[in-house]
Formats: sequence, C-alpha cells, structure tokens
Amino acid sequence: MSVPVLYHEGRFPPKELNWAQLVPLIGPANAAVARYDGILAAIPNVNVLLSPLTTQEAVLSSRIEGTQATMGEVLEYEAKGETDEPTSAKEADIWEILNYRKAMRYATEHLNTLPLCQRIILECHKILLNSVRGHGKAPGQYRKIPNWIGPKGCPIEKARYVPLSAEKLPAAMSCWEKYLHEEAPDRLVQLALIHAEFEALHPFLDGNGRLGRMLIPLYLNQAGLIKQPVFYISAYLESHRDEYYERLLAISRDDDWDGWCAFFLKVIRIQAEENLDKAQKILGLYNEMKPQFTELTHSQYAIHALDWIFERPIFKSSDFVRSANIPKPTAQRILAVLKNEGVLQELQSGSGRRAAILTYPGLLNIAEGYHAF
Repeated sequence: MSVPVLYHEGRFPPKELNWAQLVPLIGPANAAVARYDGILAAIPNVNVLLSPLTTQEAVLSSRIEGTQATMGEVLEYEAKGETDEPTSAKEADIWEILNYRKAMRYATEHLNTLPLCQRIILECHKILLNSVRGHGKAPGQYRKIPNWIGPKGCPIEKARYVPLSAEKLPAAMSCWEKYLHEEAPDRLVQLALIHAEFEALHPFLDGNGRLGRMLIPLYLNQAGLIKQPVFYISAYLESHRDEYYERLLAISRDDDWDGWCAFFLKVIRIQAEENLDKAQKILGLYNEMKPQFTELTHSQYAIHALDWIFERPIFKSSDFVRSANIPKPTAQRILAVLKNEGVLQELQSGSGRRAAILTYPGLLNIAEGYHAF
C-alpha cells in the first residue's frame, strides 16, 4: 500500500538550486515575459481590451479544480443579469468563475496601496468562496483542521499528499510571506518557489489552487516584470494538469525543487508567448475596427461604442442602450447597423420586454483560440 507524501517541513526555501540546469531556461522565460510586457505598454486600455482574456483565465483556472462552464456561458450569464444565489450546478460553476474575477479585481486595486501579503490573500479567499461550494469552509481564514489530497472521500491514510498540520500554518505562512519580499537571484525562480510552497502548504480548506495561480500575475506585477497584473497562466496548466500536480508532489516526495522550477520556467515562457500572440491579435482587431466602426455608424460615439463592446463582448442590447453613455436613439441605431453588417450576432433574439443578447464573435474567437462563436 502506498504511503501518503508528507509536506517537506523545514525545507523551504530550498538551501540550494541547480542553477546550471536552470540558467538556460531563465533567459528565454524572462525575455518572453519582457516581450509580453511590451505589448501591455502598447495597449491603450488593458482592462478593456484584454477583458475577455481575464475571463478566460478565470474559466481555465477554475476548470483545473473541476468546474465545467465555458467563457461563453459565463459572459452570457453575466449579460442576462446575475441572480442573488446560484440555482443550479452550472450556475454554481459560473459563480466560482465570476468570484475569481472579483477577487483578482480586489487584489489589483489594493496592490496600489499595499504590498502582496497575507491580508490581501485572506480577503481574496473570502471573495472566492462567496455563495459557492466551499462557502462553509471558513472563507477568509486559514484552516484549523487537517486536510489532504487524494481520491474523493478517502481517509488520510489513503491520501496522495498531506500538507502541513493546521497548528503550524501561521508560522509557515509568515515564513512564506517573508520570502515573498526577499531579494532573489532571479524573480521567476523565486515565483516558482512561492507558488509551489503556497500549494504545498494548502492553507485553506478550499480554493488553494485558484489562489495560488492568482498569485502569479500579482507577483509579476509587484516585482516589476509586467506593468499590470495581467498574465494568463492556466491554459498550459489545465492542458498539462497531471504533470503540474506531479511536479508539485515531487518537491515534498523527492526534494525535487529543480524539476519543479524547470517546469515552471517552461510554463511561463510558453504562456508569455501565447499571451503576447493573443494580445497582439486583440490590439490588431481593435485598431482595425476603429475606422470600421466610424465608417459604418457615421457617429461621434463610434469609438466609445467599440470600447464598451470590447469590454463586454456578450451583452444585453438594453444594457448597451442604458449604460454606454450614448443617446438612446443613437445607441439603438449603432446596434442595428452593427447587426446588419454582421459585426455583432444575436445569441438570443429580443421578444416583447426581453432584450436581445448580442455577441462580438471576432473578439471572442481570439480569446478562445479557435472558432468558438
């Protein structure tokens, strides 16, 4: 019978790393991040233009933990208007994704006045678990009881991995936070260790994976590697989740920090390149559509409408008319023109008092990475 792997107590941060193995990976990873940061600097409003990618990151990070919702389902649900509580398993999945976005928004705002710290993490955890599975599992608090990872419902004896005991967590998290702000030979290697240690400690009863991945763009921003905390890491991890979990497990089982760091540097490089490609395509689409929107609508509000639609590529027609700050007749005419020209498509037709649900497939297909709409 296999014995559970136990947390590597007393071995964080590792005393030595095999820098000869890591140096050939460090340069390409840092260069890829720098190129991606360059496109962030070129985008006039990152939060608007890359909004679909932010939602996609929330979708994929949550999918690693078992949610089933797609980006289209999340945006359509949001367009229809949130309910007070999720009323089905699908809605619960969507709420987890929306909570992920809200938690990231909270952290991003507070990093303007606070360093990345336990206080921000605890508040993000509270937001993450609001009204979803796990909401009864001490949101915003470190666990006070043991937890373990293994087949659903298994006893601790049959677990695959057992994190640090609850009574030792406060001191371990303080050690983790102290290392977060130390000087390091390379920031990406430091981030690899920070992410791995957070997952190994598993400080919460639920939400550890999503919070650990949320830390990646927040750290990259605080360390000055990217100008805004906008970095999408979960696509590769979701498609290689078995290797992801195995590399993390090997740290405690085999003391293999080097293997984990090498894997993480590869992930950062690949995702930085993919992020750059998608961001360039989105910026290209935006620049292409600016004159097209103006030409089609013959309106002084054309670019304003374009920005609004980029931020909400699935939306209710009544929301556009109500909240785009465009005179109502002009807003209605703009939507009619964009539908007639095939720029916007109807996901749901309007009927009586029910507004139409519209989508901008050109932007969504870039975010998805394939022809999804």
